[in-house]
Amino acid sequence: MPEIARRLGVSRSTAYLWVRHLPLDRDEGEERERRRAHSKTMTDARWAAYRRARDEAQAEVHASAAEDVGRLDDRDLLLLGAAIYWCEGAKSKPWRRYDHVQFINSDPGLLLLFLRFPEACGVDRAAATYRVSIHDSADADAADEWWAAELGLPLDRFQRASLKKHNPVTVRHNTGEGYRGCLVVNVPSSRELDWRIEGMIAELFRAAAERTIGD
Repeated sequence: MPEIARRLGVSRSTAYLWVRHLPLDRDEGEERERRRAHSKTMTDARWAAYRRARDEAQAEVHASAAEDVGRLDDRDLLLLGAAIYWCEGAKSKPWRRYDHVQFINSDPGLLLLFLRFPEACGVDRAAATYRVSIHDSADADAADEWWAAELGLPLDRFQRASLKKHNPVTVRHNTGEGYRGCLVVNVPSSRELDWRIEGMIAELFRAAAERTIGD
């Protein structure tokens, strides 16, 4: 293409428009693929040092942030648990009263952190019931066993899984062997605990507003 453009005194884009309908022979096609592979190798090499430096900087920030956390006491667990629940738990609406603690999530770390919250409030983890919410194309029994082992929960406290209809043409990425659905945590006789969460959240909001006004 550059040779055609040079000899005819036109731009490469013009030369390309003239000959783009012509098929490349096998040797030229192979050469083009070779050049593409070489270009990718060179690009990867240029970015490798940047990625390495970025990953090292990220690891340093992670380590520093971990030191900031330290040991969680009961007050930390109460505030964290209430905030997590307010984001992800079932709550009353103006049109529907719901005085019951129910938490659902697919992140094992977040669930483990939330499970420490009822314990900090004096509720035995064994008193709660658990239910997997999962698509009907997955193995619900295997998901029950995985969640029980991952979070240290009694398997006999698991209720029958809630099955969601699977869409064969779904664009969701949570499929395959690593897909284990969401875990629903129900705390029985938890009306007072639900009210306690509401009270803590209201005070957190008030304290945040007071700090903002004071600043």
